[in-house]
Amino acid sequence: MVNYLPYLLLSLAIIMVISVKAKKLTTLAALSATGLGIIVLQAAQLKGVFMLLSFFLLSVWATAHKKNIKTRLHADNLASTGRNAGQVFANGGVAGFTAILAIIDPLHTDIYLIMMAASLASALADTLSSELGMVYGRRFYNIITFNKEANGLDGVVSLEGLLIGTVGACIIGLIYSGFQKTGLIVIFAGILGNLSDSVLGATLERKHKIGNNTVNFLNTLFAALVAMVMYLI
Repeated sequence: MVNYLPYLLLSLAIIMVISVKAKKLTTLAALSATGLGIIVLQAAQLKGVFMLLSFFLLSVWATAHKKNIKTRLHADNLASTGRNAGQVFANGGVAGFTAILAIIDPLHTDIYLIMMAASLASALADTLSSELGMVYGRRFYNIITFNKEANGLDGVVSLEGLLIGTVGACIIGLIYSGFQKTGLIVIFAGILGNLSDSVLGATLERKHKIGNNTVNFLNTLFAALVAMVMYLI
């Protein structure tokens, strides 16, 4: 049997170096992402790495896509130095924690891994929905009041953005287990996680009670818990 671990680690290292050079990640963020990748690889093998890489590569692409338009709408979220370690933890912290649980508690690995997948589905759905919804959305509404509001505000969504986010959740769910029940759970949990992100944005984030990193962490945690409940019932 081929030992793919050295090749995966080398590929991960190369991707992180390129990301730092291209200013997609800070050095500390790249180290954090590498550590996360190693933990996920240990817990979920190739499937986990494919989910993590899909999230990372699609997120980087979506963030850079039509950046000139997004700069006019939401310049404060577009730091040229790249994503920092706090942002890596906000999006991948739940995945890392559940991966650690899967390693130390192998009797319940299935539960932890579906939670990990759901958290990544939510993270990708949120990123694609936000980054591409700003560009391709036509009408924008406050997710709480359904009143029309300006594109780019916290808690504002568009139908196009939500559909794009659903595609992101589907990508992770299909990687996890295709159209099996567990894959559908991951997709559904990812969609709900994305919606919870918008609800938190329209309420607590707008009132400056919590920041964007906290919102991202909570939406991935919510998705993981939804997946756990659905898997157990």
